[in-house]
Amino acid sequence: MERLQKILARAGFGSRRASEELVRKGRVSVNGKLAHLGESADAERDKITVDGVRVRVRGGSAPSYIALNKPVGVVSTTRAQDGRPTVVDLVASPRRLFPVGRLDADSEGLILLTDDGDLAQELSHPRYGHEKEYRVQLDRAPDEKQLEAWRRGVVLDDGRRTARADVRREGKGGPAWIRVIITEGRKRQVRRTAEALGLHVRRLIRVRFGPLRLGDLAPGEWRAVPATTFRSLRPASPADREKA
Repeated sequence: MERLQKILARAGFGSRRASEELVRKGRVSVNGKLAHLGESADAERDKITVDGVRVRVRGGSAPSYIALNKPVGVVSTTRAQDGRPTVVDLVASPRRLFPVGRLDADSEGLILLTDDGDLAQELSHPRYGHEKEYRVQLDRAPDEKQLEAWRRGVVLDDGRRTARADVRREGKGGPAWIRVIITEGRKRQVRRTAEALGLHVRRLIRVRFGPLRLGDLAPGEWRAVPATTFRSLRPASPADREKA
């Protein structure tokens, strides 16, 4: 027996937090009964369904990892929104993949697609502090006061202050380009921080997520990533994963 969210993560339904959300929304059933948070099940014996479709847990096959350069206009979900294509639509894979490290539709750059729920948890949970690096084009060149404020942390519209960030001028592309490295993952954080400082983001490209780099992928292109790429990550202990 194991926690239901762990089974769903292994089956490729997202990180454990994302799998918990499926349960919370009433989309998961066990043996015909609506599942509840904290429930345990047997992946081999119990009939587990999501939206009425039976869950098949991956057997001994190794997880899949794909790096994608998400173009503008593509949504970082597994389900279409307002007819827009999803990141999953751009990748030819027979596996049930899900995105890790989402980007809003107006942003572009590196997205990881995988069916490894444990890695997704390790990369996306804020407690592990994995870096996310962006190239950002602003509407005008920021002054030193604005850059220093961004580095120290800025109070956003929700009243919470951002953590310290590595912010510096970009050496290529012109004076309005900067490079930003953060360890948080708050919704539209880079754009909201710029707005709080009186700036506007014209273009936002993620070039790195933890140990994974965008490299020379063109928009819409993808490549398979070896599992050894993530070997440097600090493994989460079982106790940490149960808390997360």
